[in-house]
Amino acid sequence: MADLVILGVIMAIFLLYAADLATKARSRARRLRRMNRRLAAAAARSEEEQAERRAADAASAELTSVMPAIGLRPPVTPPRRSANANERGA
Repeated sequence: MADLVILGVIMAIFLLYAADLATKARSRARRLRRMNRRLAAAAARSEEEQAERRAADAASAELTSVMPAIGLRPPVTPPRRSANANERGA
């Protein structure tokens, strides 16, 4: 009789342990699915932004090919005045 009680307690402990493992596995799977959806959404957003950047770069290149002066940058320092201009007080 005592053997059956001990066996029942051991089986209950084993079943509780198995149920705990199953619960943790389901929770982990749910978390991984959620992370996978978030990663896929972030990748899609990134691809859309990259496509927009490429379109903007292409439009800029087309505009620069039509109007090449747009691509020119102004000089970093202003041009120096000549010596005669300084003598005149200009």
